[in-house]
Amino acid sequence: MKAVVITTPGGPEVLEIQEVENPKIKDDEVLIKIEATALNRADTVQRKGSYPPPPGASTYPGLECSGIIEAVGNDVTRWKIGDQVCALLSGGGYAEKVAVPAGQVLPIPSGVSLKDAAGFPEVACTVWSTVFMTSRLTSGETFLVHGGSSGIGTFAIQMAKYCGAKVFVTAGNTEKLAVCKNLGADVCINYKTEDFVARVKEETDGKGVDVILDNIGGSYFQRNLASLNIDGRLFIIGLQGGTATQVNLAPFLQRRLTVQGAGLRSRSSENKASIVSEVEKNVWPAIASGKVKPVIYKSLPLSEVVAAHKLMESSTHIGKILLIP
Repeated sequence: MKAVVITTPGGPEVLEIQEVENPKIKDDEVLIKIEATALNRADTVQRKGSYPPPPGASTYPGLECSGIIEAVGNDVTRWKIGDQVCALLSGGGYAEKVAVPAGQVLPIPSGVSLKDAAGFPEVACTVWSTVFMTSRLTSGETFLVHGGSSGIGTFAIQMAKYCGAKVFVTAGNTEKLAVCKNLGADVCINYKTEDFVARVKEETDGKGVDVILDNIGGSYFQRNLASLNIDGRLFIIGLQGGTATQVNLAPFLQRRLTVQGAGLRSRSSENKASIVSEVEKNVWPAIASGKVKPVIYKSLPLSEVVAAHKLMESSTHIGKILLIP
């Protein structure tokens, strides 16, 4: 099969399509002929050499896909050859085929095309596991997501609105903010021209928001703490603003704050299967009802993977970028 290989750590130009061996499935896995895969920021970090795949995972990039099951392992009971599915991967999505544990496979959500479904598994599992399973955002609470126009952001806006939260977003220009507004965001903040802390305080009568989903890390940490309500929860899923910062600990004591962080890729297959099960139970009905829709910016052939990575790193896109083998 064809797959995208990272020839050496570096820029987008180090990505090459090569002929490689077909994946071999284990007893608890299925083989998916890939219809589409979606880019994630983690793919660019892996390409630079800073995010190696977990032990035993495919070395090819790609953390989600959609496609048709071509083979099933001896212990797999739910899925059969010919099923249309999407899946959360530990790697290997930038290819024509991928082997994946059966517990990380999902049916195509009702009303979504096979191709567009490739953009759901990673964002759905990330947002549901962090914002809802861990930070326990509930109806009537307030929620801030940074990077509201990203794949994570566009999904988080819709899911938080579906669950009855008031949604705040930050983004970098009026076009991105307009998309966030159309997706249901209540308060849209241009982080380049506005102080998001001041705006959050203004919109919440000085209280702050209940939950923040943050992909920036170090440079936003103190400001995120300042933006949280009493019993507020900050969940960090990215470090685009650096890994280190100096912090004043007083707000933790004054307002009983909780800070957590996690990646999805490094979790055990059992843990991922648990998240996937919760996503199917809680998120798939929201998609089936039309309340949560895929936001696809562009679909490119796998042969244009270098251009796709350049597009992602330009941060001009809104929503997901797909690659089609």
